[in-house]
Amino acid sequence: MKKLILLLAAALLAASFILPAIAAPHEFPKGSPKFLTDYKAAIEQSKKEGKPAILVFSAAWCPPCQTMKKSVYPSKEVAALHDKFVWAYLDVDEDANSKAAQQYAVQGIPHVQFVDPSGKDLGNQVGSTTPGDFAGTLNKVLKKAAK
Repeated sequence: MKKLILLLAAALLAASFILPAIAAPHEFPKGSPKFLTDYKAAIEQSKKEGKPAILVFSAAWCPPCQTMKKSVYPSKEVAALHDKFVWAYLDVDEDANSKAAQQYAVQGIPHVQFVDPSGKDLGNQVGSTTPGDFAGTLNKVLKKAAK
């Protein structure tokens, strides 16, 4: 009986950490870029503003995705680059994002796809990274987009 109670307590404790991330997939931490959650709207805004787009393919159940969401995108290193891009956060579990995920051959997440305002592929990053490394990647993408 004690083992059952301990097992249930451990399960409840684990759920208390997991459920908040699953319950609100489109809530972003303070300091995050302005994420759109619609692929077509992001591409249209990228064209309109003449900025490259960052398409973040993610999921609420993905621990590396949640780490990026909470620690990398709102970090001070990346915040300096927020206004240089149009940002989209696309949950791979939503049917509306399946066509875009297929278009960019998303197989592992987080998958961060970079495209220029004309829709040209500027590369991608699969997996999590540090704020400094991600900022470095964004600077390289800006240089590539400027060519």
